[in-house]
Amino acid sequence: MKFILGKKIGMTTIYGDMGALNVTLVECAPNKVSMIKTEEKDGYAATQLEIAKTKNKVIKKEFRAGSAELKEGDNIDVSIFEIGEEIKVSGITKAKGFQGVVKRHGFKGAPKTHGHKHDLRAPGSIGSGFPEHVVKGKRMAGRMGGERSTTGNIKIVYIDKEKNVLGLKGAVPGIPGNIVEIRSMA
Repeated sequence: MKFILGKKIGMTTIYGDMGALNVTLVECAPNKVSMIKTEEKDGYAATQLEIAKTKNKVIKKEFRAGSAELKEGDNIDVSIFEIGEEIKVSGITKAKGFQGVVKRHGFKGAPKTHGHKHDLRAPGSIGSGFPEHVVKGKRMAGRMGGERSTTGNIKIVYIDKEKNVLGLKGAVPGIPGNIVEIRSMA
């Protein structure tokens, strides 16, 4: 299994044999293997990578895949991937703050006429006669986004080994500047 940490840069258009492709650029500075966990010592096999987010801050992530060829102190870069390879990308989605039920859950809302002057985007009835309280899990207004998300079947269409940049065709979660985890599908 191949894996690496990267920083989402943004989107651009690449022109080539297949025409114009809209891609997400992810900068994958060389990742340092900071720890190798083994089945005998830790109870599970894992590899921990670290990447510098800023000058003073280091991000560490653990991948539940042991690799016999990796040792502590090794560096991983974009050269482990190939163009055309399908990957999974995980990250924190864009946070949207406190939202109502129409935007958060796709409720229809009330009609504009027939006595509905001030409740166009209201959720409607939320309770019943019994059990006389709002049931847990009821879809209501609240904070939206800012959660961990994984997107699969993303294709690598561009690799710049000098600048350590991957061009990914597909939706990558998060805002530019966020750290994302890139894993091979297998």
